[in-house]
Amino acid sequence: MAATTHTVSNQPPPLLGYDVFGADRVLGEAVERHLPAEVLDDAREGLARLGQSAGSAQAAAWGAQANENPPRLRTHDRYGHRVDEVEFHPAWHRLLGHAVGSGLTGAWDRPGGHVRRAAGFLVWTQAEAGHGCPLSMTHAAVPALRTEPAVAAEWEPLLTSRVYEEGLRPAGQKAGALLGMAMTEKQGGSDVRAGTTRAEPLSGEGEYLLTGHKWFCSAPMSDGFLVLAQAPGGLTCFLLPRVLPDGTRNPFAIQRLKDKLGNRSNASAEVEFDGTWVRRIGEEGRGVRTVMGMVAATRLDCVTGSAALMRQAVAQAVHHTTYRSAFGGPLVDKPLMRNVLADLALESEAATVLAMRLAAAYDDGGGSESAFLRIAVPAAKYWVTKRCTPVVGEALECLGGNGYVEESGMPRLLREAPLNSIWEGSGNIQALDVLRVLQREPLALNAFLQEVGRARGADHRLDAAIKGLLTELADLAGIEARARRVVERIVLVLQGSLLVRWAPPEVADAFCASRLGGDGGAAFGTLPHTLDLASVVARARPVER
Repeated sequence: MAATTHTVSNQPPPLLGYDVFGADRVLGEAVERHLPAEVLDDAREGLARLGQSAGSAQAAAWGAQANENPPRLRTHDRYGHRVDEVEFHPAWHRLLGHAVGSGLTGAWDRPGGHVRRAAGFLVWTQAEAGHGCPLSMTHAAVPALRTEPAVAAEWEPLLTSRVYEEGLRPAGQKAGALLGMAMTEKQGGSDVRAGTTRAEPLSGEGEYLLTGHKWFCSAPMSDGFLVLAQAPGGLTCFLLPRVLPDGTRNPFAIQRLKDKLGNRSNASAEVEFDGTWVRRIGEEGRGVRTVMGMVAATRLDCVTGSAALMRQAVAQAVHHTTYRSAFGGPLVDKPLMRNVLADLALESEAATVLAMRLAAAYDDGGGSESAFLRIAVPAAKYWVTKRCTPVVGEALECLGGNGYVEESGMPRLLREAPLNSIWEGSGNIQALDVLRVLQREPLALNAFLQEVGRARGADHRLDAAIKGLLTELADLAGIEARARRVVERIVLVLQGSLLVRWAPPEVADAFCASRLGGDGGAAFGTLPHTLDLASVVARARPVER
C-alpha cells in the first residue's frame, strides 16, 4: 500500500453541474430585453434546459472526447471504391445531435428566432466550439437558397429541422440535413473572384457540372455545400449535394484534412471536383452577391462564438479564483487579481451585449436595422474576434500553471480563440468591407449614428468618443491605411453606447473610463482602482457562493 505523502487541499472544484444560461446574468438580461413577450417564457425554459446540458459533466466529456479523437479521412472502402468519407468520434455526433435538437440551425421566420438561436449558440458552444461550424453554416445558408424558391422549398425544411441524421444518403431521404461551404481556392484565398473552378451548363434548367478545387471546404461530411465557380456569365453560386437523388455519390474527392491549430474536433478539407453535378443559386455572374447573405449570418456567428469563448474563459477564471486561496485569502479578493478579472469581465459583457443586439436587428428586419447591420456586423466581427485571444490567454493565466495543463480545458479554448478572426474573412477583409459601406451607403452610416446617438448625453467620455469618430470619418484621405483604427473606434463607441443604456452603472463606468476615456493600460488588469470592480467581478461569477 502506497504511503500517504500529502493531503490534497486548496484545489477548486470543477465548474460542472451548473446552468450555463442561468448563471450568465448578461445573457439573461439580453434575452429579456430583446425577445417579444409572447415567446419569452418558452425561450427561457428552452435556454435553461440547454444551459443545464451545457454545464453538465456529460457535455464536458463529449467535448473532450471529440477533440482528443479528431476526425479521420477514409478515401476508399475495403474493395478499392472511392468513398471520401470523414469519420467522427461518437461524441461529435452527440454534440451535433443535441444542438440540432435544440433548434440551433433554425432561426428564420419565427418570432425572436435570431435572438433565441444566438443565445442558444452562445450557451451550447461553451461546451465545445468545433461543432459550431456546421451549425452556423446550415443556419446561414437559408438566405442564399431563397434566391431560388424551388431549391429553398426542397432544402430549407431539412436545414431547419430538429432531427440530426448522420451518414451520407440522398437529402430527400433524410429528416434533417447539414450544409457546408467551399469558397476559397489555392491561388485566391479571400479573393474569391480569383477562383478558377469551372461550371459547364447542362441541358437541364439551372444544372451544371463543376471542374476544379477548393482549398478550404468546411465540414466536408455535410449533406450539401454552397460553392462558387466560374460559369459562362461569371462567378456564380451553386448548391452541391454530396449524394445524388438516385443514391450515387457526387464526385467530391477529399484530398486531405487540414491539420489545424485548434478546432480539432471539426474537419476542414481540400477537395476536388471532376464532373460534379450542381444546381445554380441566383443569377450567373452574381455569385458573391448571392452568397453574402450567408456570409453576413456566419460573421454574426463568429461574433457570438467569440463571445461564448470569452464567457467560458472568464467563468473559469472567476470560478478558480473564488475557490483558490493564496497569500492569506481567496484570490478573487486580492485587489490586483480583482482588477484583472473585472477587466476581462468587461470585455466579455461588451461582446455578449453587442452580439445579442445584432441578433435582435436580424429579427427586426426593417430597413433601418438592415442598414445598421451592414456596418455593425463586419465591424463587430473584426473587433470582437480579435479581442477573444488575449481575453482567453489572460483568463488562462488566472489559473496559473493549472491553466496551462490540458485537463483544465483552457488550452483548448486558447487554440480555438483565433479561429473566428480568420473564418469568413480575416481582419483586413472586415475593415475594408466597413469602408466600402461607409463610402457607398450613407443610409448605413445614418443608421449606425442613430443607434449610438440613443446614448448621447449619458456619459461625457462616450460623447467625446462619438465626436472623435465623426472627425475621423470626415477625413477620407488615406482612409484604407487607417481602416483598422476607424473600425476599432466604431465598435468601441457602439459597445459603450449599449452598455451605457443597458448595463449596471459600475460596468458602463468602467468600460467608458478604460476603453473610451483613456484611463486604462494596454494589458488587462489596468482599470482605475477607484471603480467598483468587486461588483463587476461578482456579476461575472458563474455560480453564486
